[in-house]
Amino acid sequence: MLTKRIIPCLDIKDGRTVKGTNFVNLRDAGDPVELAKTYVEQGADELVFLDITATVEKRKTLAELVTRIAKTINIPFTVGGGVTSVDDVSAMLYAGADKIAVNSAAVRNPGLVDEIAGQFGSQCLVVAVDTRHTEDGHRVHTHGGRTPTKIDTIEWCNEVARRGAGEILLTSMDHDGTKAGFADELTAEISEQLPIPVIASGGAGTEEHFKTVFEAGKADAALAASIFHFSEIPVPQLKAYLKAEGLPIRVVG
Repeated sequence: MLTKRIIPCLDIKDGRTVKGTNFVNLRDAGDPVELAKTYVEQGADELVFLDITATVEKRKTLAELVTRIAKTINIPFTVGGGVTSVDDVSAMLYAGADKIAVNSAAVRNPGLVDEIAGQFGSQCLVVAVDTRHTEDGHRVHTHGGRTPTKIDTIEWCNEVARRGAGEILLTSMDHDGTKAGFADELTAEISEQLPIPVIASGGAGTEEHFKTVFEAGKADAALAASIFHFSEIPVPQLKAYLKAEGLPIRVVG
């Protein structure tokens, strides 16, 4: 059985790490470079960096900050936000990213997924999917969750997998920041259909939530932010709990 991954997420705005609830009411969570160092020391499996206002502000990802973080860590590093072309992907990989996350640009131009996978390989392409439950079912949202679409979330995940995505980063906007648990049912439905890993995001509040999303949600990895940033559940403590519960977890030391 493949090891389940624990992934802290650095949501970046104006060069600082921030965290909100349901994608709004952002508050400062610290210096991203220092946080990145801490997570490596604590044994995090990977790190995700999302420049959450790059698309809305119609600018590119903060390459200089990406480079500073990349130089301080030795774990897989995914970068997203404002990536709209293969040139952007090339620039982020050059800056030190191991994997690139695309969201809004892929919705606008699904062929971008094929292009990136074809040029750089599926192993470095993560398609981030921000989803909210509506009266019509689960629907994809873009531009940092600000813009709803009519695209069915499950159908979209299947499409990008066929086009060459290496992983799905599935964020439930309904659960984000609530600390009430992940969207286990939706995560499981997508995980069961796709031949690629699914990273669950949105709603982590307790150690048990991670156990549930790995077991009932069938997630390959779980991503969280505030519970790690504010030391509510340290990564080593979470991993020790999951390992004791019988889950395949990499524990440092």
